[in-house]
Amino acid sequence: MAGVEITAMQAGEKTLSAVDPQTPNVPRMYDYLLGGKDNYAVDREAVAEVVRHAPDTPFMARENRAFLRRAVRFLAQSGIRQFIDLGSGLPTQGNVHEIAHQVAPDAHVVYVDVEPIVLTHGRALLANKPEVTVIQGDIRRIDEILSDPELGRLIDFDRPVAVLMLAVLHFIDDEYDPPGIVERIRAAMAPGSYLAVSHVTGDFDTDSRVQDAAAAYEKATNQITLRSRAQVLRLFDDLELVEPGLTTLSMWRPDPGATVPLGAERQWCYAGVGHKAGVPGGR
Repeated sequence: MAGVEITAMQAGEKTLSAVDPQTPNVPRMYDYLLGGKDNYAVDREAVAEVVRHAPDTPFMARENRAFLRRAVRFLAQSGIRQFIDLGSGLPTQGNVHEIAHQVAPDAHVVYVDVEPIVLTHGRALLANKPEVTVIQGDIRRIDEILSDPELGRLIDFDRPVAVLMLAVLHFIDDEYDPPGIVERIRAAMAPGSYLAVSHVTGDFDTDSRVQDAAAAYEKATNQITLRSRAQVLRLFDDLELVEPGLTTLSMWRPDPGATVPLGAERQWCYAGVGHKAGVPGGR
């Protein structure tokens, strides 16, 4: 939901062919949560409705962004030099390539999203960065993304790659088989690769506030499916979870000296990073 790193990979049939200022748009909603200016009144009104049910939504948005930063830094320090950000959302401060390049200036990064507004902003931002690109793709048609020539220009699947799916899979309805989509991604990755996922859950929703907040997305460009810990764990089948395993956003490798928020173990978004064991080239 808008309380986490919300992206625009479509889960329903409301794919937009152009910018629509009359329909709440999930990337624009998230942009507003983070203090951005690329949003409309309809997006701000939708966020207000979500926050009415779940007042900690802005905090969760920031925590998901912080998880992204920590995960990308960890991956780059682990030797990863290729990143695919599926459902990247609107460009914002602390993009994947900015974090990765702090560790490895030669890292290649491909942002993928289905929303036209993301491509427009992303291409303008990345015009002078040959090692970074943004492409349009629908996660429900994952094979088209994996075979995209522009992605293939920067990503070599015979070498380790990090695939980021942060707060995107809860926008994929069960009918599109999210575990099957992720299984296809895992199969394409070389040994030594990583998968990072964050996903909203109703596991700790004792007062229905998360479910009610999710319902506020019925009129937006994306709808939300809450999933349990067991369902999220299934996305990491055949991968080795990096310590501390599947946990909540704030609990995943907090920065040294950082204060973990009270009740962090019951946040309504899981986070984890999985590693594909083996030696590259030995698939």
